[in-house]
Amino acid sequence: MATKKKATKLARKLSKTEDELLQHLTHGYQLEVSGVEGAPVLRRLKDNEIVRPASVNRSTIRALEERGLISAAEGEDKLTTIWRAKKPTTK
Repeated sequence: MATKKKATKLARKLSKTEDELLQHLTHGYQLEVSGVEGAPVLRRLKDNEIVRPASVNRSTIRALEERGLISAAEGEDKLTTIWRAKKPTTK
């Protein structure tokens, strides 16, 4: 008789950079990447304040997106990609 093993996925801890970025995104900022500049910027939605995070790069964004913590949204122009934090689902 074959035994079934349950596959357990341990959630990898967030790095310091990923954690800081996620904190900004959950507190009123959105992440924008322009196709022209390519450098990610954080924009606060209430007053359009811009912060340029030095340690955030595309791999940081990709890691958070693959974990389902952020999702892409449509930008005002076609060259800008926007990411926002996903709202937690309640069960």
